[in-house]
Amino acid sequence: MALTHAVSGEIVRLESLETKYSQALVKTDQFEAIHLVVAAGASLPPHQVAGQLTLHCLTGCVKLTLADGQSKNLAAGDWLYLEGAAEHGVEGMEDSTLLLTILF
Repeated sequence: MALTHAVSGEIVRLESLETKYSQALVKTDQFEAIHLVVAAGASLPPHQVAGQLTLHCLTGCVKLTLADGQSKNLAAGDWLYLEGAAEHGVEGMEDSTLLLTILF
């Protein structure tokens, strides 16, 4: 079930969110924040988004594959920034949750 987008000033407790499904937290003309859930063994194929993005791994561990063939593991507590249009893919090494922020 999708979470109603948060409003300005509203506190969202990320650890209490459903951990089976990804949920958009808020979307404006300038940015979008998503609670991203990636199960162990699941993957998001290589793709691009127009805006700059950050990934903050909250729980678990994912493998991030970049266009140049590099791969990096993102574990709980790790944070990563990518330029706009940077191709990337994500694979769950463990059941994982991430905070994805996209700047448009």
